[in-house]
Amino acid sequence: MHATPLALDSPWFDTPQRYGRISRWLHWGMAVLFAWQFIGMGLRIVLGRTPLVSFFVGSHASVGLLLLVLVLLRGAWGLSNRARRPPHGAGWLGRAAMLGHAALYLLMVAVPLLALVRLYGSGRAFAWFNTVPLFSAGPKNDALVAPASLLHGPLAWTLLALVVGHVAMALLHRWLWRDDVAQRMIGRVR
Repeated sequence: MHATPLALDSPWFDTPQRYGRISRWLHWGMAVLFAWQFIGMGLRIVLGRTPLVSFFVGSHASVGLLLLVLVLLRGAWGLSNRARRPPHGAGWLGRAAMLGHAALYLLMVAVPLLALVRLYGSGRAFAWFNTVPLFSAGPKNDALVAPASLLHGPLAWTLLALVVGHVAMALLHRWLWRDDVAQRMIGRVR
């Protein structure tokens, strides 16, 4: 029995009218993981060190690396679908959407990369989800730690501000302007 290849108009691929299942799964899966990351850091700021905070923060580095992998996959998938994806729109709003998405992607790559540089420079070993060793313990390198420590947190909170703006714009499209822009990522287009 031979597997039939997926047609480009299958629900798995993006079309000019909506995002396909793969794009949507990557988007919403990453949204859940980003919520996990920011909830954990928010709790850390508010509550300090508690068992609840440790529950979230204990996985912060591993989830961050998973997010980096997913954003790279999502970027590659988006590039492979770029001719079929829904357009950003015309005029200044379309250009703003394109710039906003570019800023999101830039920060979604930069923030976890900075954290990995900082972790590597700390001299501590790192095993992804305590199972896959990525690097072993070594000497501390302050030249790597200092700039990454300086930038990781502020850029992460900037990323959160962009995410909030992204959600706000999706809500505007859905409830104020009543167009199908938000529906493209939800999956049901009128």
